[in-house]
Amino acid sequence: MAGQGTPATALLAKRKITHSTHPYDVSPEAPNYGALVAAALGVPPERVFKSLVTEVDGGLTVAVVPVTGELDLKALAAAVGGKRATMADRTVAERATGYVRGGISPLGQRKRLPTVVDASALDHPTVYVSAGRRGLQLQLSPTDLIALTAAVTAPLAAR
Repeated sequence: MAGQGTPATALLAKRKITHSTHPYDVSPEAPNYGALVAAALGVPPERVFKSLVTEVDGGLTVAVVPVTGELDLKALAAAVGGKRATMADRTVAERATGYVRGGISPLGQRKRLPTVVDASALDHPTVYVSAGRRGLQLQLSPTDLIALTAAVTAPLAAR
C-alpha cells in the first residue's frame, strides 16, 4: 500500500516538488477523524488540512481547511465571489475528483476544480493534506500547495 502512487504523488514527482508521504492507520468512519490522523502522524492538528468539495452557486469548489475547525460556507462563497455555498454530494465529489471520501486530495484531481486554501496554512513551514488515498498524507510547503492548485487563500475555518 505505501509503495503505490496516486495522481497527487505523481503530480508532485513530475513537477519535482519537495514533499514526503506519511502513512497512517485511522478508520475513516471514526469520530474526529482529522484529529486522530494528526495524532497518528505525531503532528499538531492545525497543520493537518482536509479537502472538502463544495458547491458555490452551482459550481464545484474545493476548500482546504485545518482539521481543527469547520468550514465557514459563507466565507468560502465570499472568497470565490459567490453568493451561496453548500457541501457537495459525496458521489458528485468523488466523481469530479477521482478520489474517495476520506482520501480526497486537493492535488491531482480528475477535473481541476477552483480551490481555496485557509489562510492559516501560511502560518506553517509545511502542511499535511491527503495524498489521494485513505491512510496516506502528503507533507509539503503551503506555497507549493497553493501554486499547484492555483488556489486563493482566505480565512475559511470557523473555530
